Amino acid sequence: MFLKKKITTSTKDCSDKSGKLAEVLQDADAVMIGAGAGLSTSAGFTYSGKRFEEYFSDFSEKYGFTDMYSGGFYPFESLEEYWAYWSRYIFINRYMDCENGTYKKLLELVKDKDYFVLTTNVDHQFQKTGFDRHRLFYTQGDYGLFQCSEPCHQSTYDNEEIIREMVARQKNMKIPIELIPYCPLCKKPMTMNLRADDTFVQDEGWYRAKERYEEFLARHKGLKIVFLELGVGMNTPGIIKYPFWQMAYSNPSAYYVSINYGEAFAPTEISRRSLCIQGDIKEVLEAV
Repeated sequence: MFLKKKITTSTKDCSDKSGKLAEVLQDADAVMIGAGAGLSTSAGFTYSGKRFEEYFSDFSEKYGFTDMYSGGFYPFESLEEYWAYWSRYIFINRYMDCENGTYKKLLELVKDKDYFVLTTNVDHQFQKTGFDRHRLFYTQGDYGLFQCSEPCHQSTYDNEEIIREMVARQKNMKIPIELIPYCPLCKKPMTMNLRADDTFVQDEGWYRAKERYEEFLARHKGLKIVFLELGVGMNTPGIIKYPFWQMAYSNPSAYYVSINYGEAFAPTEISRRSLCIQGDIKEVLEAV
């Protein structure tokens, strides 16, 4: 339904746009946050460069990949090596403190509003920062959960204790064989609860969060709701971006905001009720 032509803004008016964002949020009855990878990148969770070299130089030297994401797809020779890599990956992106204040600033801006968060991020930063867990819907999984790789059943399992032990006890890029996690039912290897294909487990918690998300939208239908999109690219636009455009278009009282470094845009059909800010999310939020 939307035209191909998009509207964008330049970085030169970022300060003015931050002031406009403050006004939009102040006037809103509710805020629907849609968060993508760009938000966590702005918060310091980079997957390449210095951070990758600090924790994965041995894997990089052996296999040649230069970022964490690429390494996650590597066919390691053994489960001992596979879990040595993934335990570090999960530990630094889920359990280690790295956040530079970006999520905290976002919480300060919306904590007195009726808000809800829809996110494709799997690093648990919203909950760690203090966002109400009943107002969060992690659609793509959580680094902090395991599931059966088959999967033989639709349950997930907290992994913090075993991940910390894997990190502490690994040597020569391998974990002890007795730490390899297996499904308690079918005994096949466990894997991360991350949406990569049709084996992704949507457990009871996932469905309860989905229901709360749908209830939030229904409760604010026709009201002054701000669809605040942060760091959402075009990898999976059908989860956040396209639905936000559609809902903003369908509700004359709604306002659409996109903050992204180089990818902030909106369809012409909602241009008069849109605010697109090209810039670093952390800097924009600090300026509000």
